[in-house]
Amino acid sequence: MQAAWMIVSAFFFASMAVGIKYASEQFSPLEIVFYRGIVGVFFVAWLARSRGVPLATRVPMMHVWRNVVGVAALVCWFYALGVLPLATAMTLNYMSGVWVGVFLIGGVLAMGKLADARRQGPLVLTVLASFAGVVMMLHPTIEQNQLFAGLIGLLSGLLSGLAYMQVAALGRVGEPETRTVFYFSVGATLVGGAGMLLTGVHGWTWPSAAWLLPIGVLAAIGQLTMTRAYTRGSTMVAANLQYSGIVFASLYGLLLFHAPIAPIGWVGMALIVVSGIAASFLRERAMPRRPPEEI
Repeated sequence: MQAAWMIVSAFFFASMAVGIKYASEQFSPLEIVFYRGIVGVFFVAWLARSRGVPLATRVPMMHVWRNVVGVAALVCWFYALGVLPLATAMTLNYMSGVWVGVFLIGGVLAMGKLADARRQGPLVLTVLASFAGVVMMLHPTIEQNQLFAGLIGLLSGLLSGLAYMQVAALGRVGEPETRTVFYFSVGATLVGGAGMLLTGVHGWTWPSAAWLLPIGVLAAIGQLTMTRAYTRGSTMVAANLQYSGIVFASLYGLLLFHAPIAPIGWVGMALIVVSGIAASFLRERAMPRRPPEEI
């Protein structure tokens, strides 16, 4: 079931990216962050109320930390997108799955649990294989004068990995997905709004403005399903299956923007799919009796 939630999340995020591509013709990245956040606040608040989920939390500082890390990752990624080639910025951000593996294995080794680290080893290899598939699909490049932006892009991936770990931690203490996503949407709204005060606000013109509502709704649903995948299953499997977003994005590019996929790109796509299947299989075989919320 975790695999289904993560793949659905990847589809919604890829669909959101299509909307951002169209909206970017009129609005700056910080404006899109703000509108995405404010739509998410109202949408998730309505969803929480309809489900009877209170928004008050017993762990406010965990949400603050998740917001600080998650929104910082978003800002770093948008900066990298503005300076680096698109493929390079996306590849560096998608290193988040690799960082999740590093954090998990490092934490297990620090606690002296060598046997657990060995069990996680094959799952880490599937994440690395998926990342190799991303590189094959995107062909990232970087120039010497883009090294600083490259470091910022690398930081976006590292911070994203930390944010996903925090999402899993919130799930382990019993925070529902709607509450976690609500507070993240609040954080994105505040940061985006502050940025708009500094950079200015563009007027609404159609059809670019028409994408702001679906961007917010798609982002909220993507966050909800991603949060459920990370909180109700293996963090490593979720990190691996997140790479399926590149597959959906590439297919959107082919169908909507007539962006051809090179032969090596199709090989990379197949590698991502096979690695995701392998990760799910390995998880089921290695730890079939663990509760679903455990890592």
